[in-house]
Amino acid sequence: MPLSEVYITNTSAFLPNDPVSNDEMETYLGYINGKPSKSRKIVLRNNGIKIRYYALTKEGKPTHTNAQMTALAVKGLFLRDPNKIKALDLLSCGTSSPDQMMPSHGVMTHGWLPEANAIEVVSPSGVCCAGMHAFKYAYLAIRTGDAMLAVATGSERFSGSLVSHVFEEETHKLAELQKNPFIGFEKEFLRWMLSDGAAAFLMSDKKNDSGLSLRVDWIEGVSYANEMEACMYMASEKMPDGTLKSYMDFTPEEIISRSILSIKQDVKLLSDNIVPLGGKRIKEIFEKRGLEPEDVDYFLPHISSEYFKSKIFDIMESYGKGIPYERWFINLASVGNVGAASAYLMVHELYHSGKLKKGEKMLLLVPESGRFSYMYAMLTVC
Repeated sequence: MPLSEVYITNTSAFLPNDPVSNDEMETYLGYINGKPSKSRKIVLRNNGIKIRYYALTKEGKPTHTNAQMTALAVKGLFLRDPNKIKALDLLSCGTSSPDQMMPSHGVMTHGWLPEANAIEVVSPSGVCCAGMHAFKYAYLAIRTGDAMLAVATGSERFSGSLVSHVFEEETHKLAELQKNPFIGFEKEFLRWMLSDGAAAFLMSDKKNDSGLSLRVDWIEGVSYANEMEACMYMASEKMPDGTLKSYMDFTPEEIISRSILSIKQDVKLLSDNIVPLGGKRIKEIFEKRGLEPEDVDYFLPHISSEYFKSKIFDIMESYGKGIPYERWFINLASVGNVGAASAYLMVHELYHSGKLKKGEKMLLLVPESGRFSYMYAMLTVC
């Protein structure tokens, strides 16, 4: 049986509530120990984010679950033809911040879509690459004829783990022990980096009869976990030997007093490795697929911070694969770092921008610092 072509025929996004400026962040997330953060301005100056979105009120109360936001993004794909959702064969949902450990994020999203039929649902986990893994599953299902109409999503609701009360018990314990009553930088760093939101792709074995579609030429990924220790982690604590101690191996009191369930980042490990490893793989992909920089009309790298932009450019330039900045498309400053949804949000904005012309190609790069994984994809406008 011949393989089918795979097309993205529509995109949608859901960003909760009003945009939040840099100066408003602590109004939503709260002050730890009642004091303004000392690191917030430093982190924001380096990451270049101006606006982000939180599924929170200004009092820090949740307004949406991750699954609700994802379902709203899915519904956005069918605004012109709501009944088309009944033709859906597959729902593939990636996130690193599910609302619960069980049931899966995908089936919880499906639960908010009563207008859909009983269908196959999958939920790739991970960090930023989870959204791309969901995308690849949908791509392969259509390519092999296992599905004809699929939705892939990427979403995050990080804010619930960034609010101040998550860290209050830890800072109180530190004060009692007469130690510095502030959480470590590996925890506070991510409070100023992460955002909420969801986005979705409608995927089919047939392109649109009118208007533009995006043909998925290929998707591939790689993990370097065989040689790298964990860099970004949650519900665990990093041991001196680099291994992770699971939340299951802490007492309930320790989980609270040491904010074990918070998201942590080994910032030095990130800075030293995230770009070199991703650059190494993109060089291999260019060589394997016979690609040259001039073959790429739009380069969409997911970056967590503007700090990495020049570093990515420099390493690609050093390999002779440099793509000029005028062909880069990044919306980090205006939507924030939405993890598994970030690549979707870039494609969504560009797809609806009116800029695209048939024949143009988009190269997607999504790095994941969890234990250094990367996903790459090429799309052609048609």
